[in-house]
Amino acid sequence: MIWPLPYIRYHRVDEGSNKMISTTIRACFPAAAKAVADKAEEINKLNVFPVPDGDTGTNMSLTLGTVVQEVEGLPADASMADVAHAITHGSLMGARGNSGVITSQILRGVAEGLAQAKGPDATTADIALALRNGVKVAFKAVRKPVAGTILTVLKDVSAKADEIARTKASIPEMLDALVIEAYESVARTPDLLPVLKENGVVDSGAFGIATFLEGFVNAYEGKKASVTNFKTTVDLEAKSHVTKAVDIEINDDWEGSQYRYCTEFLFHADDSDFDAQACLQYLAGQGDCELLVGTNPDYKVHVHTNRPDHVLRHMLHRGQIFNVFIHNMDLEAQDRTAKIAADKKAGSSAASAAHMAPRKKLGFVAVVAGSGEADILASLGVDVTVLGGQTMNPSTADILDAIVRANAENVIVLPDNGNIRMASEAAASACEDVRAAVVPTKTVPQAFSAMFVADPDATLEENVTEMTKAIAAVRDGEVTTAVRDSVAFDGSPIHAGDVIGIQDGKISVVGSDVNQVAVDLVDRMQKEREGDTLTLLAGSDLSDAAFETLQSSISKVQPDLEIDAHRGEQPLYPVVFSIE
Repeated sequence: MIWPLPYIRYHRVDEGSNKMISTTIRACFPAAAKAVADKAEEINKLNVFPVPDGDTGTNMSLTLGTVVQEVEGLPADASMADVAHAITHGSLMGARGNSGVITSQILRGVAEGLAQAKGPDATTADIALALRNGVKVAFKAVRKPVAGTILTVLKDVSAKADEIARTKASIPEMLDALVIEAYESVARTPDLLPVLKENGVVDSGAFGIATFLEGFVNAYEGKKASVTNFKTTVDLEAKSHVTKAVDIEINDDWEGSQYRYCTEFLFHADDSDFDAQACLQYLAGQGDCELLVGTNPDYKVHVHTNRPDHVLRHMLHRGQIFNVFIHNMDLEAQDRTAKIAADKKAGSSAASAAHMAPRKKLGFVAVVAGSGEADILASLGVDVTVLGGQTMNPSTADILDAIVRANAENVIVLPDNGNIRMASEAAASACEDVRAAVVPTKTVPQAFSAMFVADPDATLEENVTEMTKAIAAVRDGEVTTAVRDSVAFDGSPIHAGDVIGIQDGKISVVGSDVNQVAVDLVDRMQKEREGDTLTLLAGSDLSDAAFETLQSSISKVQPDLEIDAHRGEQPLYPVVFSIE
């Protein structure tokens, strides 16, 4: 039998006042849980702390899955208080392993905090408060918090939320910033926890919670909720750092934990005066990673010990136990090592096959900001794309690696951004076995035009000359949102939040609507010099419906202009285009 947990003792508000918050959580939580489930095996392989038993991803996924079941069982008119209770009860009942129990406390704390919101929807202040409460509850549950773990990421994200809440940022802006902070915090974990740096990995629990947060935010913003290869519609810069950090190495030199058995179970106290602190001290004397969470009479117990029988006997004298799980971490660690070894062997085989493949005469590397841009360039003959852009500049090493992967005797690099040109040229100069050169494209549409004239039978120098000539005829336009007060090219004021149209690097149109600014910018450029073709790329924040409306609006103003429209999926810039 499972006894229901008492409702959380937080300030109760009118049940209808925060109904939108509960609706949002119910809609987004399953998508976030699925994102973690999809990454469970990858998270498992990162698992070296507190022991390399390779189960963090599985445990977090199982914990979140139980919450999903609990929340989905609520009636349609459930209040935020009901949702918070379901999250607390579901996560505690389903918590598996050290990471799962800590995750349950994070969820409990955040849910309690959100339940205190008084408005119809959460404000940035509400989100900041909820995260602070998550930090408070989670750190209280862990007797010896360790830097460089899931708790560190939670604390960093909470601090960032507090910082943003003091500004006039919108909810989407805050959420995007929190995802970036989460991944940047994950990337820092090897610097805080020596065992991670020794094994060449980031913390598994930290990566898991960042994945969950991104999945939730993507679902909230109507983007693809799953997380694949660190590709996000929020920001790519933070994750590019993480990509380098998750170079997994086999942990052959691990000598084993002092304790063998991960022991966990649910406990129902018989005594209303049950001494939780005394129990926790007993668990600490039996092993490590001890956790006792919940409220009397219902608790979740977790400990790594060599004598789970002693632990169970002790607790049976004080109440009833159920849902007992005992895992042999020695065997789990061996399984983890075997899986990583198999992956490395497969990777080596693939690398050898690639090395054996004959090199092409000419290859191409391009920097892109969105998946749609990458797909188009691949169809035009680009061999390798590198994630980058205005706010996420790849390093020289990133570009050099892409040049090598192009597997060609000669490689042309298209930086597609003025800020990336120097890194591209440095990478080209550093090549030893490959002749490389840079065609100084400033935008992806320029790269399109360059690839149209590329000739695989011509020399490297001939291609650079012709491709450079081709981009000279391309005029570029971009539409984005101003992040701070400024002035336009003509001296007119620009305020933070204004929609701005950028022509050849200069702000020439200012407005409040993406559609109108884009139309005005195209019209202005056509009046200056008439072109025949408009290549139009939709950003990740521009819906298909809005994109179709934009095309129709441009056609009305410029009926003779041929429009070649594609989904670029670039972040920050809802519209990017070129006129030729």
